[in-house]
Formats: sequence, C-alpha cells, structure tokens
Amino acid sequence: MSTTTTAPTPAPAGSPSTAPVKAAAADEGRIGLRANLRHIGALARRNLLQIKKDPESMFDVLLTPIVFILLFVYVFGGSVGASLGGNRQEYVNYLVPGLMAMLGLNIAMAVGTGVNDDFRKGVMDRFRTMPISRSSVLIAKIVVELGRLMVAMLILLAMGFVVGMELHGSVFGLLAAVALSAVFGAAIMWIFILLGLSMKTAQAVQGTAMLVLMPLQFGSSIFVPTQTMPGWLQAFTDYNPLSNLADAARALMQGDPVGDSVWWTLAWAAGITVVLAPLAVAKFRKKA
Repeated sequence: MSTTTTAPTPAPAGSPSTAPVKAAAADEGRIGLRANLRHIGALARRNLLQIKKDPESMFDVLLTPIVFILLFVYVFGGSVGASLGGNRQEYVNYLVPGLMAMLGLNIAMAVGTGVNDDFRKGVMDRFRTMPISRSSVLIAKIVVELGRLMVAMLILLAMGFVVGMELHGSVFGLLAAVALSAVFGAAIMWIFILLGLSMKTAQAVQGTAMLVLMPLQFGSSIFVPTQTMPGWLQAFTDYNPLSNLADAARALMQGDPVGDSVWWTLAWAAGITVVLAPLAVAKFRKKA
C-alpha cells in the first residue's frame, strides 16, 4: 500500500504573511513601561518630523483661533455683550474661555482623519509588524496633537488680549483653565481615533465628525449664555460636557467660584478615556 505525501499549499503570490504580525503581538505582551515610553517618544518624534516636512498641516492651528476670535467678537460681540450687561469687551471675556473648549474638538477631529489616512497609506500596517505596544502608536498621536493644541491655545489667548480680554483671576487660574482644556481635549481624541479606525475614508470621518461637533458646540454655553434658550435645549446644555468645560474655564480665568463644573469636566474626561481608549486599541489591533 503506497502512502501519498501532500506538500503544504504555498501562499498566493502577493498575499501578506501574518507571521510578522503574530510575532509582534506576542512580543507586545513582554514590553515594559520604560520601553513603552521610549516607543511613544520615538513615534512622537516621527509625527513631529512629518509636520516639519509638511508645515501646511499647521495652518488649522495657526489660523482657526484668529478667525473665530475676529468673527464672533466683531459680528456677535455687540449684541451678545449687551445681553451680558456690558459691551463687546464683556463678550470677549465670555467668549475666549469657551473657544478654549472648542479648539480641543477641532484638533481631535484632525486626529481621526490622520489615523485613517495613515492606514490608507499603509503606515499603520508597518507599525503593527513591529514589536511595540499598539497603544504607543495612538498615544504618540495624542501627544503630538496636544502640542498642536497648546500652540492654538497660545494664539487664542494672545488674540484675546489684543481685542480687549481682561484677566480678572490669577495666572494660576489661567494655567489651570488651559490644563483642564488639554485634559478634556486628550479624552475627546479617543472618540475620533476610534471613528478614524472604523470609517473607510478620511472624508467619511470628517463628515461624521461634523455631525457630532455641530450640536455639541452650538448646543452649549461656548458662544452665548444658555438662559434665553428653550427649556428642552437648556436641559441638553446642562449635560453637555462642553458647557461644563467652558463654564469651568471662565470661572478659573475670571476668579469666580467654579462650583461643580471642574469636577464634571474631569469626570467626563475620565469616563471617555476609560471606555474608549481600550476600544480604540482593540480596533487598531484587529483593523484589516
């Protein structure tokens, strides 16, 4: 009786091998904290070098604060300032802390489109074959975008002082408002990273993000006080995390009592991060 030996079927030409990915996934579990921090630093440096090669990617950071300050102050400042019991300068003091909350959302949207674009170009596939933590790739993105957010905040505050903003609180309060906006902005980035990993194109990410951003931004206390809004909309703004952040930033910068707004903002940031960061990392591992 003869025995027939069947040779293993070779993989089709051009099909990617899963061996490097499996090996990298196995190595990931053995990566320590120091190595993770080193990987995050190296990946953040890579992202910064990309910005250096493409300075146009900083246009949104440089121009958005200027455009929004000039647009809202000189178009709506007179009427809204009067409703606040003052003039245009009163509205500047009200608007700038609100715009600090809004900047984090706009930059977070850019993180989602950037992650999606990196996958389309195959950059993320190369990262997934390396023996590095999957979370380090996404955290490095957030670190660099937080740097961009700080640049936008600096320009926003400079423009605010140029058009007449007055700081009635302390410098410490101002720094605390910036830090609180950065913490919330980092948390929001996980939402858009997950969105970028889930959508097929960067255009789809941007379109979906706008559907999320518009109600959150305009259904809040960022631009105008909420007292004159309909009751049902006021109920929405009370639970809107952007309202909590804007109110907390105003209180910190103007030296007023912050109430519960700071704690609600921190609670929102912690909840979003705890829930969505693991989902984003898991999606990053499994994305085809």
